[in-house]
Amino acid sequence: MRVLYLLNVSNASQLSADSGYTFADMLAPALTDAGAEVTVASPVPVGDARVHFALTASPSTKYRARFDPGMDALVALIRDRRPEVVVANQIEAAPAIRAALLEAGVDALIAGYCHYLPFSFTDTGVLELDPALDDRGLGRSVLLAFAAGLGACDRVLVHSSTAASWTTAAAARTGVELGDKLHVVPAPRDVRLVRDPADITPPAGRASGIYNHRLYKHYGTARFTQLARRLVADAPVRLTVMDLFGTRSPERIRLDPSPERHLEELATTDGVAIASDRGDRIRYRNLLASAHFGIAPFRPGCPWSMSVIDCQAMGLPVIGPRTGWLAEHIDQELLFDTDEQAVQIAERLATDTEFYLVHAKRAHASTGDLTPAVVAARYLEAIK
Repeated sequence: MRVLYLLNVSNASQLSADSGYTFADMLAPALTDAGAEVTVASPVPVGDARVHFALTASPSTKYRARFDPGMDALVALIRDRRPEVVVANQIEAAPAIRAALLEAGVDALIAGYCHYLPFSFTDTGVLELDPALDDRGLGRSVLLAFAAGLGACDRVLVHSSTAASWTTAAAARTGVELGDKLHVVPAPRDVRLVRDPADITPPAGRASGIYNHRLYKHYGTARFTQLARRLVADAPVRLTVMDLFGTRSPERIRLDPSPERHLEELATTDGVAIASDRGDRIRYRNLLASAHFGIAPFRPGCPWSMSVIDCQAMGLPVIGPRTGWLAEHIDQELLFDTDEQAVQIAERLATDTEFYLVHAKRAHASTGDLTPAVVAARYLEAIK
């Protein structure tokens, strides 16, 4: 099977902060091991030389990634590679891919992977647009472009049951019937970030927590900052917050300056330390290994979080708000609805050794089916 994997890299200078790239870097070699011939079309190659590479331009903004598919380059790429399957990791590009296949005279299946949903649903079933893609009212157009992409795909892959439910509901509201082309295929865990729970030393009355998510406003960073202050004040806890972006381009700051504002606020909070892995995966592993537990983001439309999986694969219990995929995946004893509940859970993790070790083992076990080989098998089964 010849697979053309179209990968949008949102931040080529900070690859460690790009979950889509990490996904491809783990998955593409595993697909190759399983017998597929994979070409990754991307601004940067993946790390395995067996995976073919086709250089593409990196879109300068998140809106160009959705509304400027580059038809001429698509047609040329398809004619050159003659794929049997094209993977659209930017769902909105699927109609353009379909048109490019027609123009190139290539009959290939289009598999769309919903890495990011531009919407979420409340507990009462109300569809809410993602504010990160709603600058000057563009959110409705992004939603319709996403629905058009779903309609153009032969297969639609999502990370989780929560994402499947939301995607199905959003498609139905825009007149797209997904039928049996929807498949749940979670992302692979990073093989470099796996630790045996037997090697974990539980906290001795005081715990270190880590928050390793993007500091965008739409990730609920203001809500996390509120909780962080409570945790360091009312629980035997100190916190490390990851600075995943470093210095961003002026164009990205102009679109959304919230990470810089939140980082500055967190840096001045007593009991909170800011850390960077500087793009080094080994340094990132060491930062995770020095923590005792992770904290999930407060993003309402969270259909998956690779950063949560990173912590869990390292045997770190993750505490999180009872929302979205988090409520589906995280152990019920570690979910909270209020800051007070979160403080109580963190305090118990810090002081109750048995409770901590039980949840360290559960966290690690929850990622057991996310090895690249297992995920690649599910992936190939979905796109065949």
